[in-house]
Amino acid sequence: MIKNLTFLLLFCFLFSCKTETPQVPVDKKAIIDSTITAFQKTLLEQQIDSVFKKYHFNGSIAVFKDSLQLYRKESGYADFKRKTKIDSNTIFAIGSVSKQFTAALVLLQMEQGKLNVTDKASKYLKEFQNKEYENITIHQLLNHTSGLNLLGGKLMFKSGSDFFYSNDGFNALGKIVEKVSGESYDQNVEKLLKKAGMTSSSTGDIFKGNNFASAYLGNGTKAEEVPNMPKRLGGKEIGTPAGGILSTIRDLHTWNNALYGGKILKPETLKMFMAKSAERRHAIFGKMGYAYGIMLNIGKPNSYFHSGYIKGSPSLNIYYPDTKTSVIILSNIADEEKGKGFTFRPHIEVKKITDNLENTLSQLKQKN
Repeated sequence: MIKNLTFLLLFCFLFSCKTETPQVPVDKKAIIDSTITAFQKTLLEQQIDSVFKKYHFNGSIAVFKDSLQLYRKESGYADFKRKTKIDSNTIFAIGSVSKQFTAALVLLQMEQGKLNVTDKASKYLKEFQNKEYENITIHQLLNHTSGLNLLGGKLMFKSGSDFFYSNDGFNALGKIVEKVSGESYDQNVEKLLKKAGMTSSSTGDIFKGNNFASAYLGNGTKAEEVPNMPKRLGGKEIGTPAGGILSTIRDLHTWNNALYGGKILKPETLKMFMAKSAERRHAIFGKMGYAYGIMLNIGKPNSYFHSGYIKGSPSLNIYYPDTKTSVIILSNIADEEKGKGFTFRPHIEVKKITDNLENTLSQLKQKN
């Protein structure tokens, strides 16, 4: 990889140097851009293909630069019993990637003047009207600094003083959205998906289509299907606002472009959504910043991302704002006996590949 990067840096440097004016006008920028794109495609194909092979990855991985597809591959089965192969239309459970949709719904209600993130949750929910929870704000639920773990339990710390990841906190946000909008969470999500231009996504509660990738525990030779999917996502164990949305590679790419392109939230609201307001020490991805339902790299490259995991369905959605690049990894099998660290190894490796590529592109931009 280093040799390839060195060659590309040298090529772009030489081409950007002043030369004699040629007889025929040459669009240097267009040539450099096309060379870089070709390099990206080749590099991603070589390195991500190796991840598929190394881990016998069962799922789908894609990389898009704005509307341009740089890489895409599907491998394995959506249904192991029937040997139904994963394809471009396969719908996956995305787990906690769902949280950014809930966060967006909260902020859309704020834009309509129905709530403020500085409001206390107790203003809207009876469950928070007690001495233990009375000072928890919507902001603290959005960035996991409320101290809440399980609703009804004792707080882990004084609200606002630390970070503790809480699914129940996001499920509470879903209830607040229902309260102030007068509509169910599912109805709110349907409107949001339509606004974003997503045509194959829904919550697990109301899913009625085909092409769903059943979730499995185990490996390719011994896979046990997770029962009652996707309906179980709406149960108390997970909760739809915390982890119950279903989506596809295509739709998540559409979502990233719509969200970060300013088609969902107003500019000032989007800044609030993306602003780092907490720090998380993730057991798998390490230290990072946390905003509203999304995580941020600490250091370079700039990126917004979130992993997701519900039984048998590990996922990762990354967006690099500087190049408008989306990296989406969806799968429907996990070997829980080997732990989540093992399950997410392909995701970690792909993120390292794309992080390194983003940093290289940033160096090229500075040289030109």
